Amino acid sequence: MPDVPESGPRPAPAPAARRVTLEPQGPVLVEGPVEIVLEDGTIARSDRFMAAICTCRRSRTYPWCDTSHRRRARPARPPEDRNPT
Repeated sequence: MPDVPESGPRPAPAPAARRVTLEPQGPVLVEGPVEIVLEDGTIARSDRFMAAICTCRRSRTYPWCDTSHRRRARPARPPEDRNPT
């Protein structure tokens, strides 16, 4: 049977899959570059190899994570000296 050329355009190859990692109690990590469409329609773009996306909305750099989700612990105070010499 002779080879018959296909007619019509060939479908475009599927884009490479992006890896998304869900961090417990933390951000969503997405292999970059990344574009995020915000609620108001603006687009935030990161060209980094990995982007941390904020899920808690505490970040000052939202939609990017700045680790504001971490609990802040105050350092222990040194004990008071109740018997000064």
